[in-house]
Amino acid sequence: MIEVERDGEIQLIRFADKISLLSIKTLNELKKTVLQADADESVSAIVISMTTLAGANVKELLKMNTEEGIRWLETYWSTLSTLRETGKLVVAAIKGNCVAGGNELVMMCDLAVAAKSARFGQPEIIVGSTAMGGGLQMLPLLVGEKRAREIAFTARLLSAEEACDWGLINRVVDGDVEEEAKKLALEVVERSSPQAFRVMKSCLNYWTNLAMLNWQIARDLTAFVWNSEEFKERGRDFLEKKKLEKRRFWGLY
Repeated sequence: MIEVERDGEIQLIRFADKISLLSIKTLNELKKTVLQADADESVSAIVISMTTLAGANVKELLKMNTEEGIRWLETYWSTLSTLRETGKLVVAAIKGNCVAGGNELVMMCDLAVAAKSARFGQPEIIVGSTAMGGGLQMLPLLVGEKRAREIAFTARLLSAEEACDWGLINRVVDGDVEEEAKKLALEVVERSSPQAFRVMKSCLNYWTNLAMLNWQIARDLTAFVWNSEEFKERGRDFLEKKKLEKRRFWGLY
């Protein structure tokens, strides 16, 4: 569930649940709210607040065929693209764990502030998904290729301090994360030329947009993976908290 709150020229968008999943309904609601803030001339910045934010609901994915998976991913990327393309500053405020799609959403924000208790990662490899909703494309640019491989292959969650050191987020704070995110937003918008901000944001997005040139292939491959026997088997075992069956790795030569 999405909550909206106004504080002066800052629009606060909050994932209300302690543990939130990115369902189609939630994605559409988030996109609608961001577009409304983008069109509102009295809004200068958007703060997106979350406690624990994961990606897709595995239970939903297990019911999808390939075509339904492609449509889900299109909705997902359409929402994340809105965060990147809005002319307003977007700051993420993270209190808990941001994993899988939650971590990808944070990467799409302009800036990110986290509590010391927050953790970040892409653990999709455990359940058998791909992390190609922006994670594998963006991580090498943000943290470097070797660190991106470590995050993706080990599924280890980074502490907030580690994520900050690696360049995944901007600040780790002791106090109220939402208030600190608002302060950071005001630090930008109170001194900036809106026109210059929009141009600079577009220029910075250019480099990460290049990483998303493979989006259509990534979307289709992920949907095929979701409809595979291996993913459905691991997904069911994951939901039932069973020990995941070890499979053999096969080579290409």
